[in-house]
Amino acid sequence: MIRNYIKIAWRNLQKRKVFSFINILGLALGFGCSILIFLYANYHLQFDNFHHNEDRIHRVVTEEHQDEIEYEPSVPPGFAEVFKSDFNYAEKVANIFIRQDWQVDGIGNNSNNRLLEDVVFAEPDFFQILNFPLIKSLGNRDFTEPNVAYITTGFAKKMFGDHPALGQTFVLENKETIQVIGLLKDIPTNSTVQGDIFVSYESLKNYSSFAYSKTWGGITSSLQCYTLLRPNQDIAHIEKTLIPLVSKYRSKSKNVHRYKLQKISDVHFDHRYGGINANLLWTFSLIGMFLIIIACINFINISTAQAFSRSKEIGVRKVLGVSKNSLFWQFILETFLISFFALLIGLAIALMVLPKFNELFQLQLTIQSLWTYKVLGFAALLLIVVSFFAGSYPGILMARILPTLALKGKLTQKDTGGKLTRKVLVTTQFAISIMLIVATIVIGKQVNYAITSDLGFDKESIVMLEIPEQIELLKLKGLKDRLNQIPGVSSTTACLSSPGAAYNDWGTSIRYHNRPQYEEFSISAKLADKDYLNTFNLKLIAGRNFFSSDSITEVVVNQKFAEKLGLSSYEELIGKSLEANRGSIKATIVGVISNFHDQNFQSGIGPVFIAPEKSAYNELAVKMDGQDINTQLQAIENRWKEVFPKFVYKYSFLDERVASQYREEQRFLSMTKLFSGLAIFISCLGLYGLISFFLARKTREIGIRKILGGKVKDILAIVLQDFLKLILLAGAIASPVAWYFMNNWLQNYAYHTEISWWIFIVAIGVLLIITLLTISYQAIKAATANPIKNLKTE
Repeated sequence: MIRNYIKIAWRNLQKRKVFSFINILGLALGFGCSILIFLYANYHLQFDNFHHNEDRIHRVVTEEHQDEIEYEPSVPPGFAEVFKSDFNYAEKVANIFIRQDWQVDGIGNNSNNRLLEDVVFAEPDFFQILNFPLIKSLGNRDFTEPNVAYITTGFAKKMFGDHPALGQTFVLENKETIQVIGLLKDIPTNSTVQGDIFVSYESLKNYSSFAYSKTWGGITSSLQCYTLLRPNQDIAHIEKTLIPLVSKYRSKSKNVHRYKLQKISDVHFDHRYGGINANLLWTFSLIGMFLIIIACINFINISTAQAFSRSKEIGVRKVLGVSKNSLFWQFILETFLISFFALLIGLAIALMVLPKFNELFQLQLTIQSLWTYKVLGFAALLLIVVSFFAGSYPGILMARILPTLALKGKLTQKDTGGKLTRKVLVTTQFAISIMLIVATIVIGKQVNYAITSDLGFDKESIVMLEIPEQIELLKLKGLKDRLNQIPGVSSTTACLSSPGAAYNDWGTSIRYHNRPQYEEFSISAKLADKDYLNTFNLKLIAGRNFFSSDSITEVVVNQKFAEKLGLSSYEELIGKSLEANRGSIKATIVGVISNFHDQNFQSGIGPVFIAPEKSAYNELAVKMDGQDINTQLQAIENRWKEVFPKFVYKYSFLDERVASQYREEQRFLSMTKLFSGLAIFISCLGLYGLISFFLARKTREIGIRKILGGKVKDILAIVLQDFLKLILLAGAIASPVAWYFMNNWLQNYAYHTEISWWIFIVAIGVLLIITLLTISYQAIKAATANPIKNLKTE
């Protein structure tokens, strides 16, 4: 029986090659995209799921309660020791300190190797909390010692080649010689903590006295605390008992901390603390489902339309005694066969585009990723669901056709699924396409708004150089002097970070002038030399710039600072005192500058002060005239290497760095563009097939109209008017839905574009034009055909 069904199904596919091709191609594109989206979602859902005792591992994070709540993936350096000694909630507690792109130099036979690597300073218990297996180690050395490290097998291969890594040494950041005492398995790509070099925490005192200390005066996102809790702990109770630590260790600060326990499985998905937005996974999954639905709608529409041409076949089978049940399962098998071929092609499509997909989303998926049990199981489930979803309704319609009507050729629209049903399905396709087009336009508009808007500072033709930590001020001044002598270089400044940078951001509580208490808000410190304002073209609106100094005695603040204080005039600030960092900074306000975006558009403009602090400088900004960039860049590199010959030269353009802050939005935009195009293409495939059947049924009517004097444009209008009405109806349905979701998305940004009315007109217009192009060729061909031939055909 099944063999017979397969033969009949295969013959029907061969008999209607064009429509079989349309169905297979539409489903294949839907399958391919759904599989890629599943790989993307599965990759992120597997983050940090390889650790033992996963349900008991937590990261301790901080809610900073001031006039607003800010979220930091860190705690003060002294927290871990207190949590370990004063409480009995945890089996293990460990701090780590993360640094990215640190220079690592080989020694001896490996002296030619100079690499930039992510380095993690870790306390010994860290490896008892997270599952980073140690393959082998030196038995006579311990991770509690200073200047020792565990390294991954991947880094060992890069640095030491085929030679044994244990016992070897390397130099970290041109400072300390570190010995390798352990070899770790490579860290999985779906791990939140990444690094190839894990240095003992005792070594940190030579690199960051603040992170190594036990102070409670501040926090940095580079310092993180992980804990393995004892079984059956009440998280809410623990967080409540941690509240008194604030008054005990931070009684003078208005920045009120709330220490929270964040499950390891939640770290990757909590965007408040630097994780990804989990809504993206749901959005992409929903888009994948939309594509499958559109492809299934194509199949249903074309299949029900084919009922006219297959009616005699069905009538004969029923007269010969074939039951409704048999006809239903025959059609399901045909659908399954088409879906199976489509799935094979979809897998091939996914395989071909996988490298580009990895590049777009910065993934490391391999060909083997497609052949896992999860992916194949998902593909099989998709095949079964699509086969039944797409095949059931046409199968039921075919099975219920009356043989007498079928053999006499008297079937009506109602007998083959009804005109209303097809209109509802086509309208659904159009509505989905319009929503995706609207999303594409809004996301693109927001990204363009963020990148091209006036940020309050210059970002064009400015190159940012990473300078070695804790360098001598004399060397830095010498480098600035050499760079300023390069033709085309107009200004240079040493700073902690550039304007608009969300990284290296240092916030502190402040006390203004003679006010008895610290303010309820914190202020962002942009530590830099006196050339900062000129290099970034920050506009001074009151007072003057600060003078050069080795310590902070004068500061410049922005307009927002005056607004936060409730002052009516910026001149009121001039000459007033400012105390920050729990009293270690005492300075006079000498100038006020215009507001600028000190972070990105997701955050509002906050209060800022700018002051010189030579020990905090991480970067050197060089402003060029942009006339001969390549020559100027080469000259900058030569001057830099003259001053710092032992350090790797690293630079980036400020405008590219600003744009990179919206990388997630740009990826979202790329994905939406791709899927919008595919949704429209798959819909057009269905429309092409549907209009073919429509015109075949209208052949006699078109011939009669032409004989009676009907013009081509009139006949064309008859063919097109139904589809135009459906597009307008779809636009009316999709527009409010798209507005609701995109308006909610824009609320993530403190500064965002508006959803203009023309966006919906453009979306509907784009779909309208594409639809007209899809069906007009066949409609014009039918309208201009010889009417006598058409009448003879029927």
